[in-house]
Amino acid sequence: MSFAVVEGGCYYHHETINAPRFRGRFDRSFYAPELAEGDLDGFSAVMVADRISPTVLRAKRRLFLRYLKQGGTLIVLGENQAHTWAPGVEWTFKPTNFWWWLDKDTDPGHRIVNPDHEIFRYVPQRAVVWHFHGLLHPPPGAIPLVTIAPEMGGGPDGTLLYDHPGVADGKGRLVVATLDPFYHNGSHFMPMATAFLSGLLDWTDATFRR
Repeated sequence: MSFAVVEGGCYYHHETINAPRFRGRFDRSFYAPELAEGDLDGFSAVMVADRISPTVLRAKRRLFLRYLKQGGTLIVLGENQAHTWAPGVEWTFKPTNFWWWLDKDTDPGHRIVNPDHEIFRYVPQRAVVWHFHGLLHPPPGAIPLVTIAPEMGGGPDGTLLYDHPGVADGKGRLVVATLDPFYHNGSHFMPMATAFLSGLLDWTDATFRR
């Protein structure tokens, strides 16, 4: 079993993948513009790092869909316009409040709606409570994991993270988030983003690299 990452060649991708903290957590990395037919074959899971050019990802859409149809697990992080290339993804823009934490009494609205999900065996619930980039709308069959409360602007189904088993003819699995931990970890600010990614990689280690 093995685990790959698709990255965009930016400093924060290089730092996150190669610096000591997370070095060795990925069995293979692929530079997104050079991703080719068959590259993803055989990997148990593939993570699409945050903040890659959406134009590049759209151009590789067929490769990602092929991978899902082969039964792979695709983990797509934020600021990638996943709604323009990943199957079933819907997204709504919401202004990002970077500074809510300056008011200690502020409730940012995050709600853990499926705390028993396997990801939360590894990701501390507090590690998902930071700013986010828009809201996802889980399709039928998807499992919402973190939502924003309606009274905080989340609407009836505004979600930051969901798990969708059975995509691509029922064979693949798609995990989607609006969080961008590679950027923050690689830029050396916002510890909760690093904690989120650390937990997520603990999950991928346990699930896909045994």
